[in-house]
Amino acid sequence: MESDGAGRRVLVLNPVSGSEDHVDDIVELAADHGFEIRKTEAVGDAHRLAREATSDADLVAAAGGDGTINEVVNGIAAADALDTTTLAVVPAGTGNNFAANVGVESIEHSFAVIEDGQRRTIDLGVANDRWFANSCVGGVTAEASCETTSEGKREFGVLAYVKNTLETVREFESLPLRVTTVEGPDGEATESWEGKAMFVLVGNCRRFTGARAAQANVEDGLFEVTIVEDAGTVDLLGEAALEGLFGRDSTHIVRRRAPSLTVESLRDSVQYSLDGEMLSTETLRLETNAKALGVLVGDSYRSNPDDDDRWPFNGQR
Repeated sequence: MESDGAGRRVLVLNPVSGSEDHVDDIVELAADHGFEIRKTEAVGDAHRLAREATSDADLVAAAGGDGTINEVVNGIAAADALDTTTLAVVPAGTGNNFAANVGVESIEHSFAVIEDGQRRTIDLGVANDRWFANSCVGGVTAEASCETTSEGKREFGVLAYVKNTLETVREFESLPLRVTTVEGPDGEATESWEGKAMFVLVGNCRRFTGARAAQANVEDGLFEVTIVEDAGTVDLLGEAALEGLFGRDSTHIVRRRAPSLTVESLRDSVQYSLDGEMLSTETLRLETNAKALGVLVGDSYRSNPDDDDRWPFNGQR
């Protein structure tokens, strides 16, 4: 890695993320690579520790899952240090979706990326003044994420989220929403969708397909927006059907790309998951902050994952 300057290295470690068996390995590797280690003890600690670290460290590593990364990013933003701080990711959570999307494969690999990886400046999303790096999800998947326990995640891993989604969808009442997307970077054109939705999926670094992890273009200043409409014929009673829903054309899927959008509930407050951290609101305003944060990425990261013309998706409407 090119020099990050003279500042110290700080690693914010969530010791209870994932299977909780990573602490000793991370502490040893972090010490070998010159990091000062700061452990979280409660919700919100990662935000506070990251905010404090930016006063004398210009490389901050987040060791945990997507929720830990979200707290660290928000802490860096709260310190007004996005342009002076480089983020490193040490995947120690259950899903580690953001880490996979930036090419970080494992705990050991993350430290190789820290030393030899490339620094890219990526977009961040802002949702009602809260920052997110990977995605913002509303609907049945957010409800399932909220209900997924630590015990379930330890027992089933990433399948815990799928399992809870399948259980939640049977009782989920679709959301009456109005989604307004700004299509042009200067806001010159807008497009609205109104109806009942099972999911509203806004990807910054994440693309919503049937794959476990699919990287979106996180350097283009645009969100990838997917709306899954309410459809009585949609069968979500099996894992294969759930995963396959996003991997095929469907008359019930609406896709957009936009630098900003507004999601308005026509009924009650809606639960949204910002990288796994929950937000409840009736009106959600989302904007991209282009080229906001430097992140160390691995070899599999692609600055433009659409070189092979995978976007737009077939069936976009």
